[in-house]
Amino acid sequence: MTDEAKTKISLETWLKVGLMASVLLSVILIGIVSMNKATVFSPYEEDAEFYNIQLTEMRDTLGDEGVGYTVANTMSTPMLVNDWRDPHRTLLVIAAPEKPFDAAEASAIYDFVTKKGGKVVLASNSTNAQLVASEFGIKYFDAPVVDPFQFYEVTDETGQPLNPDERKLWAAASINRDVTQMGDEKHVPCTEDDLTNAQIENCRMPVLFHRATAIQVLDEEVAENREVMVLAHASTPAFIARQDTNIDNLNNPTLGEGKTGLIIRMDFPGIEVLEEQPNNNFGEVDVTGSIVFISDHSVLANHLWDQTVGEETGKQQCSSPYYVNNKPVSYTHLRAHETLRYLVCRLLLE
Repeated sequence: MTDEAKTKISLETWLKVGLMASVLLSVILIGIVSMNKATVFSPYEEDAEFYNIQLTEMRDTLGDEGVGYTVANTMSTPMLVNDWRDPHRTLLVIAAPEKPFDAAEASAIYDFVTKKGGKVVLASNSTNAQLVASEFGIKYFDAPVVDPFQFYEVTDETGQPLNPDERKLWAAASINRDVTQMGDEKHVPCTEDDLTNAQIENCRMPVLFHRATAIQVLDEEVAENREVMVLAHASTPAFIARQDTNIDNLNNPTLGEGKTGLIIRMDFPGIEVLEEQPNNNFGEVDVTGSIVFISDHSVLANHLWDQTVGEETGKQQCSSPYYVNNKPVSYTHLRAHETLRYLVCRLLLE
């Protein structure tokens, strides 16, 4: 064997060794960084230790154990929306984004909704969602909302009430109407028959929030054909707790009546897309793209999505005897955990 061949083999061997060492080092570093960090907001984590903060109940409701939709977990980037075969038949749920979106991701989500007729639910209580929200003319605030009139009670494992926390909000939400423009019907609670028969135009349902911020529709128009609906908001005295929980602190702004948004929906009707027809043909159909902004990702977690889990973790329902001044009297016979479940299923059907 020549000296040249020996040198070549030696170089290739060192390159392989270097590559393997780099891969091993990366695995070790990832393991060190991830050490002792609990997985949260995963629809596939079944461990009881994380049961109250996961999305497993939402997955079951929508998947094979529920209404039968195909559920997939992207666990990567919203840019995948560009590759989905039937975007107008797809709902993208983004819960608790851990870092801000970049401009390309925000633009892709905007096009997914406004050009392809896709459906999106974006739930966050931080400004990590702001770049996407800005595409649609929405503002996310950077601190929690305190509402002295609309907060719910929580008990410990012995059934004793915990100290009241005015950041644990409840709100009466519509499914597809702007509650700031509703008349007397905004005080009407939806019944079980209303839900069964999809007669939900003129009624509202309660929602529980764990630690919501505020979201607000900006004055400027970002699209001519958008239909904006504030589905739920905090009470008029609610304020943004930027410095403390003192309502008299001038650094804690009060946004005004109907302005402290908690759930905002935008629809973009009249989008033409290709739909597969019988005999393997394709034809154009009109669809509606929709995005729902939620001011707290916890509303999708097991302990607020599912009533049974909520009661196990001490979340008191509307009929609880612990409610006094902040009791949502008009909604005593309703289950507070039904609203978001119904909203998501309605989005998939529309």
